[in-house]
Amino acid sequence: MFERPDYIPMTFHVNDASWNHYPQEALFDLLEDHPFLFPDFIRPKQPYVPSYLPNARAGAPYTDSFGCLWKTNIDGIHGVVIEHPLSDWTKYESYQFPDPNVSNGIGTIDWAKEDVRVNAAKSKGEVVCGGLYHGHTFLRLCDLRGYEELIMDMAEENPLLDDLIERLMEFNLSIVNRYATMCCDIITYAEDLGMQNGPMISKSSFQRYIKPSYTRLMQAGKESGALIHFHSDGDIRQLADEILNIGVDVLNLQDQVNGIDWIADNISGKLCIDLDIDRQHITRNGSPKEIDTLIREVVTKLGSIAGGLTMIYGLYPGIPLSNVKALMDAMEKYAFYYN
Repeated sequence: MFERPDYIPMTFHVNDASWNHYPQEALFDLLEDHPFLFPDFIRPKQPYVPSYLPNARAGAPYTDSFGCLWKTNIDGIHGVVIEHPLSDWTKYESYQFPDPNVSNGIGTIDWAKEDVRVNAAKSKGEVVCGGLYHGHTFLRLCDLRGYEELIMDMAEENPLLDDLIERLMEFNLSIVNRYATMCCDIITYAEDLGMQNGPMISKSSFQRYIKPSYTRLMQAGKESGALIHFHSDGDIRQLADEILNIGVDVLNLQDQVNGIDWIADNISGKLCIDLDIDRQHITRNGSPKEIDTLIREVVTKLGSIAGGLTMIYGLYPGIPLSNVKALMDAMEKYAFYYN
């Protein structure tokens, strides 16, 4: 579908919370000094205030389209659900799902405007992405029931859970079909399944309750000719085989928690790896030299002249600015490692 570029694609994302944490002038200078990572950056007027998502506004609890109440203490950081609308199954009979014609699950969506966005991107020759909101299936079930209640539902094989999953799948499928009709190049499926050690759901429960929905949702995207991009934070090694055999073309996973060597031995060469660069250890507490070594290690162990590797880093508060610069320098440097 796409020609292989003569570099390793690198993405550096500045999380909205970072604009309140770092001196804005310093961040703007770094963005301007790294045109490969930020080719379209235009310095905005200060103070720059991002448009925070509704569930990422401090001091402003937000109820989403499913009736889940979110709360966060930091502007720009997604909150957590503190009230679950189906914490008690007695509420299920009267529970109403949102309308996918006007909602994407988190809030409202204007499909006419979304169609304009997609067509405008196509007219510019850009790669067009569309997809489900983050946390569309497993995490949405957690939001609706609560994590402990959901895990017990699975262990006890509660028949109401099967019905809830089917209704949720139909909601999500409607959104996937919308993007499939628009002929998006890539359809994205973002869902965190991993913890610091191991997944949040057993392999058997994943196979029984989650994988069937994933298969139907991704097949709908595949049939439109789109590439399937799947994202999960955390340690997903125990679920990797299950994820790989449902049609994923691009897998976004984290480097340190899964292990670069493990990824090289078990994932590399099977699909495109979209590697999420560490933001817990080396970029937070390491030296600029250690950061350069990390990016070089990733490229040498997972990269190839044939392609199959992209990399992404998300900047959150707490990373020293010297390390931010070192990471940007290394990403621009090693993007052309195979030239």
